[in-house]
Amino acid sequence: MRVIFNVDAISAPLTGIGRYALELAQGLATHREVEQLRLYSAVRWVEDPADALSSNRIFASLRTNLPFKTRALEIYSTVRNVLFRAHTRKLKGFLLHTPNYILLPFDGPSVTTVHDLSAFNFPETHPPERVRFLERHLPRTLERADRVLTDSQFIADEIHVKLGVPREKLRVVALGVDPTYHPRTSEALAAAMERHGLVAGGYVLVVATQEPRKNLIRLANAYAALPMRLRERYPLIIVGARGWLNAELERVLAPLEASGSSRRLGYVSEADLPMIYAGARGFAFPSLYEGFGLPVLEAMASGVPVLTSNVSSLPEICAGSALCVDPLDENALREGLERLLEDDSWRDRSAADGLAHAADFPWSRCVDETVAVYREIEGFRR
Repeated sequence: MRVIFNVDAISAPLTGIGRYALELAQGLATHREVEQLRLYSAVRWVEDPADALSSNRIFASLRTNLPFKTRALEIYSTVRNVLFRAHTRKLKGFLLHTPNYILLPFDGPSVTTVHDLSAFNFPETHPPERVRFLERHLPRTLERADRVLTDSQFIADEIHVKLGVPREKLRVVALGVDPTYHPRTSEALAAAMERHGLVAGGYVLVVATQEPRKNLIRLANAYAALPMRLRERYPLIIVGARGWLNAELERVLAPLEASGSSRRLGYVSEADLPMIYAGARGFAFPSLYEGFGLPVLEAMASGVPVLTSNVSSLPEICAGSALCVDPLDENALREGLERLLEDDSWRDRSAADGLAHAADFPWSRCVDETVAVYREIEGFRR
């Protein structure tokens, strides 16, 4: 089969969708059933995903810094669509896959991936230009696409109920975990721990963009309510880019950071991130809403016990291997953090169960199941 794969989402620093697009692009490039793969980034063809990282950085910067963001985004999208039509006019027998919501204009068979509906369910937690763009363009994409991929059954059900997409058009393809996430010895962790001023087994880890949907304010409040002995021994370490609407988070974190009970590491290199996962005493991810929650599986694959939310896709993804609590209940979060840090019997059991569970999610499975969806589209042949 011949595939056009849109790689706009592959932009540093890689977020969950960027990682998904990168892993799919790399997997499709070597898949036995894909005889030809064309990668389209921004307004041009690229030879490999690494090229997309440099190409997309320029356009991401323009979209971030230009005034009148909504208008700039629409202009960029219009120009990109015109160029894509011109670049694909003579291509025949290809399937298009856009792994980040909005399809490019294409006359052949097409697949899109919709990771969640957070922009519709929690519009106040997104930049307004992003919300307006999806409201305008996603319905048409869902109508045009031959198949709509989702990361979880929860999101597939939500798309069907809220947006009316027929179930026969929806397919669930779970994300994967890179093999670089695995348990490590203290010796293997030593260099990364020293670089970041951490102690192996001596911190609570959070990996999340600092934006309202990740629920970091309630987590910080719950952590601040822990006994001082726990806060002194296990500081709260936050990894991830600073996002948006963060004034209240800054206020809540300020006293914790002043006392040394919390630190933000910002973006961490891909080489060090698996080490920081594996060095944690426990991992906390109390998000209000997730289409998948990849950091939860990355922590499990690292052999670290997990505290997360009992809402959206997270119980489905954890499958009983994590402690799931009400993310709106700060007392439940505090009690969960205490158990995460002090209940050795539960910790050992949860870490072992999570490690076994995460092993069922290699990226190769995601690639194979995606290709199987390509194959089933009526009228598309090798």
